[in-house]
Amino acid sequence: MNEIIQAIAVYALPVIFAITLHEAAHAYVAKYFGDSTAYLQGRMSLNPMKHIDPFGTILLPLILVLVNSPIKIGYAKPVPVDFGKLRKPKRDMAWVALAGPAANFFMAILWAILYALIGRLNLQEPFFIKMATAGQEINLLLFAFNLFPLPPLDGGRVLTSLLPHKYAYKFAQLERYGFLILLPLVYLHVLDFWIIPVGTFAYGLVNLIVNPIILLLS
Repeated sequence: MNEIIQAIAVYALPVIFAITLHEAAHAYVAKYFGDSTAYLQGRMSLNPMKHIDPFGTILLPLILVLVNSPIKIGYAKPVPVDFGKLRKPKRDMAWVALAGPAANFFMAILWAILYALIGRLNLQEPFFIKMATAGQEINLLLFAFNLFPLPPLDGGRVLTSLLPHKYAYKFAQLERYGFLILLPLVYLHVLDFWIIPVGTFAYGLVNLIVNPIILLLS
């Protein structure tokens, strides 16, 4: 029981921050490109309560921790975006979609810096080391998962933006079946062939960015 409580404590803040900043980034970029829908609904906020989905943000990650799942993931309430209000809907859709994974990549960098600083300062507090590790893991996982090119994931929106209009419209129709397609892909570990290489590449890039920063700070 103590191990379960500690695991929940370790993952709670990283999951909440990862999901909150992901959604707030979508809202901010949507407003920047002309759609204030999310902003007017209070979603351009760093307040986690604005974004928390009871099942996706709390219950699902908790279940995954309790069953010791190798994949610990969650989701928030989707940010409402009226793509028709964007200045250049097809182009700007890609920037709005990319904002969420970009926020997760940025947070992975911050957690990596914290992890390195803990080592440099010889703090060696197991709880904070585990939390910093979890922060990197969760954000890199969300980064890779959300870039998978299937709507309604962010990668699907990016691909829709890049396709010619004729094919983009047909591809976008998959959105209503997106999660039904994803479930067997996750269960059968097919998605691993996307998440592992993309996540590994992102992890290497994070280290490439963080190492010079740590040298400057030391």
